[in-house]
Amino acid sequence: MELSFPRPDLTNGPRDLMFSRRSPPLRALAFAIIAGAMAGSIAVLASEPAGAEALLLVEVDTGKVLHAENATYPWYPASVTKLMTTYTTLRAVREGRITLDSLFTVTANAAVQAPTKMGFAVGTQVTVDNAIKMLMVKSANDMAVLLAEGVSGSIENFAAEMNRNAHRLGMTQTNYVNPNGLPADEQITSARDLAILARALIREFPEYDSYWHLPGIRMGKRVVRNYNTLLGRYAGADGMKTGFICASGFNLVATATRDGRRLIAVVLGAPSSGVRAVKAAHLLEQGFSAAPLSWLTPSLGLVESLAPIDAAPVNLHEEMCGSHRKRPATEEEEQEASGSGLPADSPYAVFLSSLRPQAKGASLLQAEANLGEPVVVFTGPPKGQGTVQATQVASANARPAKPDSKTAAPKPSPAVASVGAPWSSLSPAALAANPPTELSATPAGLAAVVPLPRARPRAAAEKPPNR
Repeated sequence: MELSFPRPDLTNGPRDLMFSRRSPPLRALAFAIIAGAMAGSIAVLASEPAGAEALLLVEVDTGKVLHAENATYPWYPASVTKLMTTYTTLRAVREGRITLDSLFTVTANAAVQAPTKMGFAVGTQVTVDNAIKMLMVKSANDMAVLLAEGVSGSIENFAAEMNRNAHRLGMTQTNYVNPNGLPADEQITSARDLAILARALIREFPEYDSYWHLPGIRMGKRVVRNYNTLLGRYAGADGMKTGFICASGFNLVATATRDGRRLIAVVLGAPSSGVRAVKAAHLLEQGFSAAPLSWLTPSLGLVESLAPIDAAPVNLHEEMCGSHRKRPATEEEEQEASGSGLPADSPYAVFLSSLRPQAKGASLLQAEANLGEPVVVFTGPPKGQGTVQATQVASANARPAKPDSKTAAPKPSPAVASVGAPWSSLSPAALAANPPTELSATPAGLAAVVPLPRARPRAAAEKPPNR
């Protein structure tokens, strides 16, 4: 092929760069590259991902793809799985099979799920509404199982329901085997499919939009802030969900709205929680900034039209948690490294963590978040359906009652309240008698006092949290 360059034309001014007519394929390729560069993205055809991450930007109303990199490579979803868990649960609500006030019971199977989790005792009852809030903010793996078993009777049945929903939505690269995203070789998705799911949640369930951008949850004195650090720090951010396991890297499905236009950014395989937030912010900003010049942007088609790639899922386990690291990556690593001295779930520790990377686009995030107050969650029936009951603790010097020959003597019990009563409704006497506990329900429906789950050092062999 022959390539010729123009000579200056002083009469007619500079001429456009042209290629020899004897090389039309090269000329066409060059113009395609220039057009792609103007749009901020260049399509790369390869049998392997160009980098160890997938990026996708989609417009909610139209489904138009604004940016795509490795968007159809199979990926392990980690806790962004919980978007489908929530979708499947809300469909069950819409179909009248359950309500948001339905009480589901923590089973032994739910209680033994790996962290991150709420840590409620077996027999504790939680409403669907509270379970979804804990799921979306705390990314609680036990609450995912509680919802799965409550909606469908078992994890296997719920996974089958998740897969039916995925198939109906056109998520052709997705398969589920559990509701929480804990490591499983068969649990697979892609950035393309996650964008399709996010659009479905927004468009089918607008009345539940607040679930995607809860600032945090409060249970008694315990506060957990949302792990999505774009919320309150990126202008217009309003959702959705984070995720991490060693094999997937740090994942994020993020949404934002400006001037009535809502975008979805998907980031899979980022090296840290801070970097995934910066990358998502950069994608969203690119989409909002390009709106006035959208007529110059070559069409990348609709998200459903992106062609799936037949390949094995990208596995980042060695990079994220390999032996070369002093310790495996976790969601908390940057909070711990921030040197703030604050607890990992402290709002400032969480938000400071994502300020550490100085990647391009970091200036898009505010230094401090403006999230508002966390929402109150509780165990037991909905508020108003339980009554507060308090009993006096028996005196240590009191003579125990002589047991009847047919009935065992009752044991003295601390002050308790019905499982449906929030902490704020307890009397000062009840709080003073039992400050470090949380109310739960026994299988028999009786009130019981259960110790709050306490933080413990993570063993070296323990799996990193799934968030």
